[in-house]
Amino acid sequence: MNTANIIDGEASVTAVAHAAMARTPDARLRQLVAAFVDHMHALIREVDLTEAEFDTVLKFVTDIGQQTNDVHNEVVLAADVLGISTLVALRNNPQTQGQSAAALLGPFWRAAAPLCANGDSIARGDTPGTPMQVFGQVRGLDGQPICGAKVDVWQASPAGLYENQDAHQPAMNLRGYFITGEDGRYSFRTVRPAGYPVPTHGAVGVLLRLQDRHCMRPAHVHFMVSHPQCKTLITQVFADDCDHLGSDVSFGVTKPLVGQFVRHAGDAGEYYTLNYDFVLEAGESCFPEAPIK
Repeated sequence: MNTANIIDGEASVTAVAHAAMARTPDARLRQLVAAFVDHMHALIREVDLTEAEFDTVLKFVTDIGQQTNDVHNEVVLAADVLGISTLVALRNNPQTQGQSAAALLGPFWRAAAPLCANGDSIARGDTPGTPMQVFGQVRGLDGQPICGAKVDVWQASPAGLYENQDAHQPAMNLRGYFITGEDGRYSFRTVRPAGYPVPTHGAVGVLLRLQDRHCMRPAHVHFMVSHPQCKTLITQVFADDCDHLGSDVSFGVTKPLVGQFVRHAGDAGEYYTLNYDFVLEAGESCFPEAPIK
């Protein structure tokens, strides 16, 4: 009988677990799981985790899974409010060559948004709000415009709700994608978005209340900019005059992503403009799985 891997006390658990997983054929999977085991076992020892606390952790993980469905993603939301999503985005998208800054995807992107012509409005139906014009250019690292880039945009309404959260908004409201012309330019009309609270009806809301944290995100527009010969850029551009820039519950605000939401007042009334360019690097064009349907 081989007794080498029989547990003889808590000190031996980590080594025995590593031995059991050492034959994992995929080297990257072997590395990731071994590191996870190391860090989690070290955490348990560092904080002297109790059985009651362990049960609470398991319930939290179970709840965020069970509370995720086609129209709401509690798992992505949890990763966002713990700073995990932003850390992954920043580590995988350095700006060392002048690339545009990346940001977290968030829990509200939907695939298959409608194609729009440049200059079209993504505010469909009777969407109230202050008009806003958004425009800019997509370029490569060499400074040349990129023709045929896809600029996918989505945002919350002036009431602070995405269309999938709000039965009063038309389907795919405040969503759409645009294709740049030979000059690399894109443009669209919309209404100025509002800052909003992230959903707090589930496990993430419980955690935020226990931490005495607010649930607010500053006003922003989401962008996913892609081209067959470029690495896909996922990012957000934030209003420079909004609340919570320095305390975004999702930790998504970085300095390059604070845009200038310029107010104009004329005979036609008040409106805003946002001029924001994107710089893509060469690479693989790939897309995330949509958090919601």
